[in-house]
Amino acid sequence: GSNGILGGRSIIDPDGFPFSAKQTAAMERVTPRSEGGPTENDPSPNSTDRANPDVVSEAEKKQIIEEADKAAFDKLEKEMKERLEQNPKLQNLKEQVKFVREKDGLRIEIIDKADFAMFALGTTRLLPRAQTLLDEVAKSLGSMPNKVAVRGHTDSVAFANTENRNNWSLSAERAEATRQLVEKSGVKSNRFARIEGVADTAPYNPNDPLDARNRRISITVLFR
Repeated sequence: GSNGILGGRSIIDPDGFPFSAKQTAAMERVTPRSEGGPTENDPSPNSTDRANPDVVSEAEKKQIIEEADKAAFDKLEKEMKERLEQNPKLQNLKEQVKFVREKDGLRIEIIDKADFAMFALGTTRLLPRAQTLLDEVAKSLGSMPNKVAVRGHTDSVAFANTENRNNWSLSAERAEATRQLVEKSGVKSNRFARIEGVADTAPYNPNDPLDARNRRISITVLFR
């Protein structure tokens, strides 16, 4: 320095540098940008690379729909339980209707018992109380957009004449008879995703193949 003690410029004064700081293409690659400015990983607000906050990803859409379905399933279960309570013909059948959450959606199971059967023995003819019960189920399902799957189950009692009839055909035909009644009661035909019979391969009570509860119809309201 000059001009007296402690006078003159600092050695770190930019004016004392032998060259002026300039940003070159090479320097851009090795020199961090100024704090608060755009970076390669955080582009400018005007950059087309920045994600649009108004755009929802497919995963987010799926999650939103699934959460809405779960809320609708809760509402459906509550409504159906209330319908069973309010209908004098069905009050003693409320224990025969089970609600099960599973990966595909909400499964509604209508289960036989010793003094209640949905179908006449060995046939696809729905009995009066079963028709009333399915009618209430259909009324609750009618306003929902979800697809529906119907599955028939039997016990392990075999047919005397196995050449023409067996539990496979019986379970499938009972599922179809259920679908027809539910459709007549308000569920549109294009909402049925699949109709199937599984005979006695998925028993309600695996410890007793002849248990009346193994005879049942499952109606699954599917996630969208």
